[in-house]
Amino acid sequence: MAQPDNKKFFENLSGAGKAIGVLTSGGDAQGMNAAVRAVVRMGIYVGAKVYFVHEGGTVIGSARCKEFRAREGRLKAAYNLVQRGITNLCVIGGDGSLTGANLFREEWSSLLEDLLQQGLIDSEAVQKYSALHIVGMVGSIDNDFCGTDMTIGTDSALHRIIEVVDAIMTTAQSHQRTFVLEVMGRHCGYLALVSALACGADWVFIPEMPPEDGWEEQMCQKLSECRSRGSRLNIILVAEGAIDRHGKPITSSTVKDLVVRCLGFDTRVTILGHVQRGGTPSAFDRILASRMGVEAVLALLETTANTPACVVSLCGNQAVRLPLMECVQMTQEVQKAMDEGKFEEAVRLRGRSFENNLNTYKLLAHRKPECELPKSSFNVAVLNVGAPAAGMNAAVRAAVRVGISEGHTMFAVSDGFEGFYKGQIKEIKWGDVGGWTGQGGSLLGTKRTLPAKHIDKIAEQMRANNINALLVIGGFEAYLGLLDLLAARGEHDALCVPMVMVPATVSNNIPGSDLSIGADTALNAITDTCDRIKQSASGTKRRVFIIETMGGYCGYLASVGGLAAGADAAYIYEEPFDIRDLQANVEHLTEKMKTSIQRGLVLRNENSNDNYTTDFIYQLYSEEGRGVFDCRKNVLGHMQQGGAPSPFDRNFGTKIAAKAMQWISKKLKESYRQGRVFANTEDSCCLLGMRRRALVFQPVVQLKDQTDFVHRIPKEQWWLKLRPLMKILAKYKTSYDVSDSGQLEHVVRNRPKEADTSTL
Repeated sequence: MAQPDNKKFFENLSGAGKAIGVLTSGGDAQGMNAAVRAVVRMGIYVGAKVYFVHEGGTVIGSARCKEFRAREGRLKAAYNLVQRGITNLCVIGGDGSLTGANLFREEWSSLLEDLLQQGLIDSEAVQKYSALHIVGMVGSIDNDFCGTDMTIGTDSALHRIIEVVDAIMTTAQSHQRTFVLEVMGRHCGYLALVSALACGADWVFIPEMPPEDGWEEQMCQKLSECRSRGSRLNIILVAEGAIDRHGKPITSSTVKDLVVRCLGFDTRVTILGHVQRGGTPSAFDRILASRMGVEAVLALLETTANTPACVVSLCGNQAVRLPLMECVQMTQEVQKAMDEGKFEEAVRLRGRSFENNLNTYKLLAHRKPECELPKSSFNVAVLNVGAPAAGMNAAVRAAVRVGISEGHTMFAVSDGFEGFYKGQIKEIKWGDVGGWTGQGGSLLGTKRTLPAKHIDKIAEQMRANNINALLVIGGFEAYLGLLDLLAARGEHDALCVPMVMVPATVSNNIPGSDLSIGADTALNAITDTCDRIKQSASGTKRRVFIIETMGGYCGYLASVGGLAAGADAAYIYEEPFDIRDLQANVEHLTEKMKTSIQRGLVLRNENSNDNYTTDFIYQLYSEEGRGVFDCRKNVLGHMQQGGAPSPFDRNFGTKIAAKAMQWISKKLKESYRQGRVFANTEDSCCLLGMRRRALVFQPVVQLKDQTDFVHRIPKEQWWLKLRPLMKILAKYKTSYDVSDSGQLEHVVRNRPKEADTSTL
């Protein structure tokens, strides 16, 4: 395909003659291997020589090195680097490892002088290797590093926790038990807090926000109220570093003893321990690590002698570079605030993402007494539209509970717009959505029916039930449906109410949003299946697997799933291909198979090409690879839509729906005049989507120009820029667009993190 002239491609940057060392230090975290792989292959791609620093979890080993803390140890390290001509280091670790790396960089000149005086190196080496460049990537399951929304390993740790919680909830329900689960987080409560959001826990203890004095009575009262409303279980999450307002530790055993003593509930403790660090990385962590690894190499190549050590971070959906020590200093300020009892300050310093998580949890987990709720006469309806997507139920739960907290009466519409015009509308209460967060599919029921042919009946139902606002959670049909309702406002005053759509579809094909609820769960299904399929050929003859994914005409699942699974190629509609491309891919795989690679993986989006079908590609690869490898094909089908939602989708659905409901409340107040709600402006019918760094409300009518309605995809899609990355990591020669690469910024205390890939 022709390359646009306005883009900056990687040919302008060269690593020829440079040496890059990559090491993992400190505690291991899932996804570190993917980061190492990306650094190595990107380094080789740009012509650099890449070295592993062993033992330095990961394929190259990770360790906490006591020797390096002393200058003598750092002197040995400097000598080892100079001997190999390494002046560029990519360090993957936590704040301790990155702080040590920065100290090493600051001492570099004096270390070289010491080596010169000891006669271990000559003056030419001192001049040649005068500057040490360092770029960091944060690998930590605790997500305790300020300056980034997510650290490598956090999402995988959340997967381990939620898998255990989901399993425990079934046995807890059977025996009417209370379970106290202790998760990692000595100094940071992120895992406990987000896990509590993801499973709808009854109570959570975190070090940044200890409970108020008298919490024992409040917690027991809350647990008792849950049981009195019919719940058969209670879940309490405790971060290992949890404390009370006076600095006294709150342990899982302390909480258990309290519940047994005060309530007499059958209570058990589960300490997850190091299971949170283990297992295969999630799709999110693989993609994050791959993107960060490539960005780290770019940052190293662009450094000068005056460039400060930086860390590659994620803000919303965008890679950014931040001065390493600014991030470290803010991280240390968090601990200082906690030590001084300034807990509100500690939460604020953690970032807006953490603060939003905490506020959302409080809003959804603790129901206010009726007398404390704001008075409102507004009725708000919520419905699912389109194909089911994991995380829809979490979004409905959040919408219902936030709506009730805002004083509204919430109505649930069954079976989408079809149920709407048939009158399948009923009030839904706080307790009705209990336990919905972890449920897959759509418990409300969802259909693809569009409202255009039933506008009159829908308007009548709006009048009959006095619906004052509408929240639609769904895919492309939901988007089309909102456009239909907007167009009919001139004929039906009942439709002149605030309306907002939250994108939920595995295809991730909604204009106006980089991400959709359900897409992460589908990516994990694809990645897990590809892992198993590749492993099935382990120890056997060379084999290539052709995998078909869903997505309609949108190639998101095939492309990003291919990046996460380590695919050799991914065929999509957005990037046209012909027989010459197919032949080049076969030849590339053939060469790889003749060396050391035993298994190949090729993904194909279901509608990528009418003629080059999955069967055709399978037959072509089988014939052209004869004698070198054999082929197998798999159509993943609807397994990509099924299963329990991932932690990402649970939290993304929860927080985006909560934000949508708060927007509805605001619009209802603005549009209430003379005893009725009347909203007919463009900005009263919006889609809430994530755009780069922020969640943005966009009038749906303004999104029409950004939409390819024939193929049901946005005209511009951010993830297409990741495709060259997949090719580079698969050892193809290709151009890589660096026009969107991260630029060095400064840490901002109030960075707009409601963008929330923070979901997590």
